[in-house]
Amino acid sequence: MDTAPDPRRFLALATTRMPFGKYQGRLLVDLPEPYVVWYHRAGYPAGDMNGLLRELYEVKVNGLEPLLDRFKPR
Repeated sequence: MDTAPDPRRFLALATTRMPFGKYQGRLLVDLPEPYVVWYHRAGYPAGDMNGLLRELYEVKVNGLEPLLDRFKPR
């Protein structure tokens, strides 16, 4: 089983903007950790954002944001 991270998912986390809510328009990777943790506790939205926010939660709580730096728009 291949456990290597998919760079396309890193790219999506680093370039997708939050489509709604308090931080609408902000890059997902730039969302504050407490906001992402709140989604983890309250429940993730349906659709594409579900998977992205779940993955972002894992990145943030494990301190892995530097892995996304090279994928962020300049």
